Amino acid sequence: MVVAFYVIGGEQGDWTVLSVSGELDLVTSPALRQRVHDVVADGRHSLVLDLSEVFFCDSSGVGVLIAARRLIRSCRGSLRLILPAQGAVDGSHVNRVLGALGVRRLFDVYADVDDAVSEEAGPLSA
Repeated sequence: MVVAFYVIGGEQGDWTVLSVSGELDLVTSPALRQRVHDVVADGRHSLVLDLSEVFFCDSSGVGVLIAARRLIRSCRGSLRLILPAQGAVDGSHVNRVLGALGVRRLFDVYADVDDAVSEEAGPLSA
């Protein structure tokens, strides 16, 4: 897994975008968990997790996503997920895993970074 980190400034404030690629599993999920904690510790509470390049996600990866949601919400922040544009239609792997576990509805999912950081675009339906 490669975690890229960059910040995008938006009209309504700054969003922190973490791009994740490869596998999000027992071995790699601690790196994402730590990165999310680092972002929050730096005082950034508007977070986008770009999962469009994740081709495998197990229950530990889902656990990190749920923990990130809980942490961001405790700071009165916002968490948005990016799944591939076709994710809501024919299902990306992460979208299918979240749906199978019944937690997809917990997340605001967007097709791309531009939509996620826009205050005008709404999330994709569950």
